[in-house]
Amino acid sequence: MMKLFDAHCHLQDPRIISKAPQLIQTAREKGVVFFAVNGVCEQDWHLVKHLAQTHPCVIPSFGLHPWHVAERSPNWFNTLKEYFDSTPSAVVGEFVFPLLNAAGVEVQIGLDKGSQGRKIDFSEQVEVLRQQLELAKELNKPASVHCVRAFGDLLEIMKSMGPFPAGVILHSYLGSAEMVPEFSKLGAYFSFSGFLMSLKANKAKKMLKMVSSDRILLETDAPDALPKSNTDSLLFVEGDTSLPKELQDQRTASFSGSGSSPGNTSHASIDASMLPKETLNHPANIHNLSKPTDLDPQQLTVGQSSSSLQE
Repeated sequence: MMKLFDAHCHLQDPRIISKAPQLIQTAREKGVVFFAVNGVCEQDWHLVKHLAQTHPCVIPSFGLHPWHVAERSPNWFNTLKEYFDSTPSAVVGEFVFPLLNAAGVEVQIGLDKGSQGRKIDFSEQVEVLRQQLELAKELNKPASVHCVRAFGDLLEIMKSMGPFPAGVILHSYLGSAEMVPEFSKLGAYFSFSGFLMSLKANKAKKMLKMVSSDRILLETDAPDALPKSNTDSLLFVEGDTSLPKELQDQRTASFSGSGSSPGNTSHASIDASMLPKETLNHPANIHNLSKPTDLDPQQLTVGQSSSSLQE
C-alpha cells in the first residue's frame, strides 16, 4: 500500500475535532501515515498541541492565519514562540519528506486578497507574515503559507527575505505556472488540495509540469476542499448534516471507521461538485487528488514525491 503524508489539514477545526480520533484511524487504514495539522489563531494552538501529544502521527503547526490577524492579542507573538519552545519536535523518522525530517513543527502564515482576506488590512497581513517568516528562519522550521490572489506580493516578500533552507510550503497552490521556478529557487514546495480540481485541466497540467516531482505535496485541507470526484470514490464525515439524506444514510454509516472501500455501495454516484459547499472533507480523501490532473503514479513514489512513503 502506498503511504501518504497529508501536508495540510485542520483536524482541530470545531466542525470535526470531536471526530478527530475516528477520522485519523480511518485515514490511517487507507494509508495516510502522517498529518500536518495547522493551527490558525491563538485560540486553537492548544488544540493542535493536544492532538500532537495524543496522536504521534500528527505534526503540529502553529501560526497566525491572515483571516485572524485583526483579532490577535498584543502578546500573540510571544505566545507563538512559547508554543514552539514548549512543543517537542515530532518523532517523524527517516521516511518523512526533508522539510519535516528534523524540524518536527511548522509555522502557519499567509496573505489573502480574496473575498475573506479583503476584510483584513493588507499592510497588517504583510507585517504579521514577515514576523512569522523571520521566526521560521530563526528556528529553522518550515513555513506553511496560505496565499489567495497575492502570489506576486508573496514572491516579492520571499525574495527580500529568502532563501528559506528549511522550506516554505505553498499550501493549496493555485498560483501561475510561470511563478513556480522563482518560488522553487527560494525553497518552496507546492502542496495541492481538492481546490486544484476547480482549475481547468489544461491549466492544472501546465502548472504541475513546472513543479519538480520532489517538490510536489498533497494535502486534504480537511474539513475543507472536498475533491470534485464522484461520490462513490469519497469518504464522508459521519454526522455531516450538509449531506443529502440519502448519502447520510448510505455512505457515512458504511465507511465510519469500518475500513470499507469506496465504491462498494449500490446507490447511484453523483458528482461531488453538486454537493453543498459546506460538505465536510474526510482526510482519507487524499487518494483522490492525483486523478483530475492525470498525475503519473510514478511521481508519487518514494524519493520523488514528498507526500508519499512506501512500505
